[in-house]
Amino acid sequence: MAVKRLKPTTPGQRFRIANSFTELTTDTPEKSLLVPIHRTGGRNNQGRTTMHYRGGGHKRRYRIIDFKRNNFGVAGEIKTVEYDPNRTCWISLVEFEGGEKRYIIAPNGIKVGQKINQGSGSTPDVGNALPLSEIPFGSLIHNIELQPGQGGKICRSAGSYAQLQGREGSYASVKLPSGESRRVLVNCMATIGSVSNHDHSLENKGKAGRSRWLGIRPHNRPSARNPVDHPMGGGEGRNKGGQPRSRNLIYSQGQKTRSPKKASNKMIIERRKSIRNK
Repeated sequence: MAVKRLKPTTPGQRFRIANSFTELTTDTPEKSLLVPIHRTGGRNNQGRTTMHYRGGGHKRRYRIIDFKRNNFGVAGEIKTVEYDPNRTCWISLVEFEGGEKRYIIAPNGIKVGQKINQGSGSTPDVGNALPLSEIPFGSLIHNIELQPGQGGKICRSAGSYAQLQGREGSYASVKLPSGESRRVLVNCMATIGSVSNHDHSLENKGKAGRSRWLGIRPHNRPSARNPVDHPMGGGEGRNKGGQPRSRNLIYSQGQKTRSPKKASNKMIIERRKSIRNK
């Protein structure tokens, strides 16, 4: 996959760095795996804004993704590599023996016509899903379960991957993209390889209108607001507004936000690398 820099024929194109979409094989999704999306615009069931800077955007349909990979022992063939408006990575349509079709997160390097499998006894090839107990040490993995049968929760965005470091008893040690090392049950499933579209981070929208197409509304600085709107607002000129904090008075620097009583704390071997080790 590669990105392309467009010629500055318009002000919006001048700084645009776009995806070349060379890996995609079709622009027509599988109709049986599409469902409508109810969009909230950031409002809750009372109609009040609880998530700011959301709303508008192009109409989308959700692609049903198979995060569980639970049709064990049934071989499948990659039919397409497609764009999904609801996520940063590509998705692949897989047709299994018997005619069943499912979408999966497309691993980096997946090809149309490639055979994939899932379940215990599968080979550790790109695109195959195996329990952590059968994956070789040092392998790059994605779509990792935290509870058996729950479906993949970790490493699902474009270009992300984790690395299997070792196993001890009923737990495996996994190095996550954040730098955190975590214990995961060895009977949890993971998919071999890294996630596709690894150059997504190099893209540049080029203009504000492209954010509006994606459903992202303008985000103004807290210090540019009035005191009634934000704790950091008001003042003459460019006031600092005190220590950076949210509109709910939660400090954004130096305050830990993770609960010390969280049950999964015992699964963390090494904290993620951060200035504010949350």
